[in-house]
Amino acid sequence: MGRILRAISENGGVVITAADTTDIAARAEQIHKTSAVVTAALGRLLTAASMMGCSLKGEESSLTLRLKGDGPAGSVIAVSDDRGNVRGYVQNPVVELPLNRYGKLDVGGAVGQNGLLHVIKDVGMKDPYVGSVPLVSGEVAEDITAYFAASEQIPTVCALGVLVNPDLTVKVAGGFLVQLLPGATEDEISRLEENIKGLPSMTNMLDSGLALEQIIDRVLAGFAPNILDEFPVDYRCNCSRSRVEQMLISLGRAELADMAAKGEDTEVACHFCDKKYRFTAKEIEKLQKQC
Repeated sequence: MGRILRAISENGGVVITAADTTDIAARAEQIHKTSAVVTAALGRLLTAASMMGCSLKGEESSLTLRLKGDGPAGSVIAVSDDRGNVRGYVQNPVVELPLNRYGKLDVGGAVGQNGLLHVIKDVGMKDPYVGSVPLVSGEVAEDITAYFAASEQIPTVCALGVLVNPDLTVKVAGGFLVQLLPGATEDEISRLEENIKGLPSMTNMLDSGLALEQIIDRVLAGFAPNILDEFPVDYRCNCSRSRVEQMLISLGRAELADMAAKGEDTEVACHFCDKKYRFTAKEIEKLQKQC
């Protein structure tokens, strides 16, 4: 189970969302059997989606982040509900690349630097909000920062990290989003920049045992932050047999008739959690009548 904390500076000029998503990234690695660099890419995107999703209004709301770059990982997708629970999927789970020039996992190389970050918010209106920005680096955090600057005009600093063990398990994962509100002064902006400039990486702070409260205190040093709320977050898929049935019905009569005519069972696997749903030929025939 992961954890999210949200806090605001004493005078209300700066807000921060911080997340420990170690268990979420670990669950994603177990489901998708990702290589180290893809675990880092998917884990970062899941963390970002969780922090952004928990600010949605409405129980049926959802947020989808889709990275579509020209790298070998292909599309990377993360979906969050309004409580920050997430699920994710990557087109090519196994990518092997040398470390980047900093000796780190080359997430930008796996995702690619040419492409788009798509942000889709479904808040129960007739049409969802869809925003897209060109990728800055494919490293995810910089791309999220660019999205907020271009599409929502909110000055934002995003930090994301996933530390992968030699055996490909996840050691730590997490991130933070710091955003300036209209009341922020020039002095506060300068102080925040200095604070962030002197910070270790998110994974370094988590790996050294710092709690989210301590990380927030370091990011907002001198701002006297007050905790607004705290809640658990998890890797959670909302697939069900009835949802799969509706998906099959959407294929249309002719497609289902072809499937039923083979007389074999049809197996459908969920992209997000790999749960498998099996339908007999007779069950497919029944679904065909609902088209």
